[in-house]
Amino acid sequence: MARPQPPSLPPSDGTPLTGWRHARTAPSLAEAYRSIPVEGKTWFRKILAFSGPGYLVAVGYMDPGNWATDLAGGSRFGYSLLSVIFASNMLAVLLQALASKLGIVTGRDLAQACRDHYSRPVSIALWLGCEVAIAACDLAEVIGSAIALNLLFHIPLTWGIILTALDVMMVLVLQHRGFRLLEAVVIILVATVGACFFFELIISRPSLAGVAHGFIPTADIFTDRDKLYIAIGILGATVMPHNLYLHSSIVQTRRYEETVAGKREAVRFAFIDSTIALTFALFINAAILIVAAATFYKTGHQDVAEIQDAYKLLTPLLGVSGASAVFALALLASGQNSTLTGTLAGQIVMEGFLDLRLRPWVRRLITRGIAIVPAIIVSVIAGESGTAKLLVLSQVILSLQLSFAVIPLVQFTSDPRKMGEFANARWLKVAAWSAAVVIASLNLWLLVQTFQGWLA
Repeated sequence: MARPQPPSLPPSDGTPLTGWRHARTAPSLAEAYRSIPVEGKTWFRKILAFSGPGYLVAVGYMDPGNWATDLAGGSRFGYSLLSVIFASNMLAVLLQALASKLGIVTGRDLAQACRDHYSRPVSIALWLGCEVAIAACDLAEVIGSAIALNLLFHIPLTWGIILTALDVMMVLVLQHRGFRLLEAVVIILVATVGACFFFELIISRPSLAGVAHGFIPTADIFTDRDKLYIAIGILGATVMPHNLYLHSSIVQTRRYEETVAGKREAVRFAFIDSTIALTFALFINAAILIVAAATFYKTGHQDVAEIQDAYKLLTPLLGVSGASAVFALALLASGQNSTLTGTLAGQIVMEGFLDLRLRPWVRRLITRGIAIVPAIIVSVIAGESGTAKLLVLSQVILSLQLSFAVIPLVQFTSDPRKMGEFANARWLKVAAWSAAVVIASLNLWLLVQTFQGWLA
């Protein structure tokens, strides 16, 4: 059966699309558009057919940028910030559900929707901000992968950063062989990270009562300035702007029926896929914090905030040979996984905002080049401590950009002119706009406090 061609106009299925200013152009990732069939399958086989995009999105919730905040939270405050990880994950479930619904119902990813709705100058400004966020995320992946190579194979940080440029070949090979293979590789890497931390959890022997209590929010999270700072850092490192653009596009790789019933089914299965995948992300982020709490906080090593310090202390404190190596292996898998999805997000954003299509290897080299240059300079001048600070800076940049993706997403999915009967219900509008306000407020606070700290 021939692969369906990307449409140039909206399908005439009765779904109102009068809210869009421009006629529809070809979708982003046109080579993968509607490439995975889902029709004519049983309920279980449909679950399997729709599984994949959620895991590509979940990768961004467990990338190396998350490690620093989770390690700092666990080593300084024990299990008490598990509630923040849980709340951040619930926000992620909500926002990713809205992103997938936007893509499925309108056939437009978030970048294209912004280009259709806003003026050209506003669209360009949003595109530039998103590119900065993607470069910041890629910076975290570069540093995380380089640290892992240094820990595992004693490769100097500078050379490790340069070696990360070679992963462009892996991305190109996987894209060339089909989107389903790319999803499979990502799922395998996610499983690798999960298995590594399951091992770390077992050998660290955390307090089950302490873990259970940590998932219950306490007032001191808001009254203790240092704890609040780490909590907002966890939020900023968890919910990432490029994931919203990514998810709204890759859900369109499924060949669902262009009818109201077909879209409704696709929305439901996409929600199941992303929720299951984000549950894995919740486990991994919680596991990092729990291991840090059980290993470092419990033994009085409350100043462990850098990945290298955690690596050096894990084996001697736990008394289990290989604990540090497993930790570094998980970090390497996490960094490489984030590289794959970051490449896709960059391609989607450029195609969506500018209707400009570059060859994947060109796009990848541009993004990685932007990330590598500052990483090399800092590693040469400041060494390990400098790269750790650069890792934190990348998360602050992501936090700053997040609202510029969340607000348009909530606005579009709440508009009946764009979404028809799929527009957010009243309770969902309240929840979504509340989430947008909370994210904007907390990330602004994080930004101000970070710069005050640097100037002090």
